[in-house]
Amino acid sequence: MAIRFYNPVTPGCRHGSVLRFDEISVKKPEKKLTKGWSRAQGRNNRGIITIRHRGGGHKRLYRKIDFIRNKIGVSALVKTIEYDPNRTARIALLHYQDGEKRYIISPAGLKIGTKLLTSQNAPVFIGNALPLSHIPLGTFVHNIELHPGSGGQLVRSAGSVAQLIAKQKQQVILRLPSGERRLLSQKCWATVGRVGNIENSHIKLGKAGRHRWLGQRPHVRGSAMNPVDHPHGGGEGKAPIGRVRPVSIWGKPALGVKTRKRKKFSNKLIVDI
Repeated sequence: MAIRFYNPVTPGCRHGSVLRFDEISVKKPEKKLTKGWSRAQGRNNRGIITIRHRGGGHKRLYRKIDFIRNKIGVSALVKTIEYDPNRTARIALLHYQDGEKRYIISPAGLKIGTKLLTSQNAPVFIGNALPLSHIPLGTFVHNIELHPGSGGQLVRSAGSVAQLIAKQKQQVILRLPSGERRLLSQKCWATVGRVGNIENSHIKLGKAGRHRWLGQRPHVRGSAMNPVDHPHGGGEGKAPIGRVRPVSIWGKPALGVKTRKRKKFSNKLIVDI
């Protein structure tokens, strides 16, 4: 999929770019696999903003995605590849032999008409789902389970990929997109291949309006605020932040400071490089 650049006929077009939708085969989703969705807009049950800079955005239908891939031994045919407004990746509609239809995350290189299989004995082919114990070392995978039977939770965004680098006893070591190496059970399932829509990260929205369409409200720099509103605020003109390191609006360290809990239960599953 290529990126399309507009002629600079307006200020918004000058720096903006969009993806071509050549691989999208249909415009409307499968009706039985959709449902209405009302987003929280960054507010809690009392209507108070708890996450800033969220709200608005275009109305969306939610597509029900099969992350668990539990139709074992039943082959499926890739019928369509579609756009999903709720994620950066594309989705593929599968028609199973027993008549059921399901959506999955579309891996890079998947073509319409391809046959896919979820099985322990499935061939290591793009789009097939297998247990990590049956996947050869060095294979690229996505949509990975954290715990057996929980459904894919890791590596689901556009262009992301993990690599199986080692097996030991009842566990495997995966290199995640962040570079982190993590232990997982060999009973966890994963899908072979890399998530599609690889060039999504190179898109430039180009104007504030496209941010609003996506549900992103304006973000004001702390240094542009008054001292009462932010620790970076105040001063004349473009004054420095006046602190040893950048901090959040609540005074906690920001930008480059690790926020992971030191006593998190899964720390022992992260392998040091």
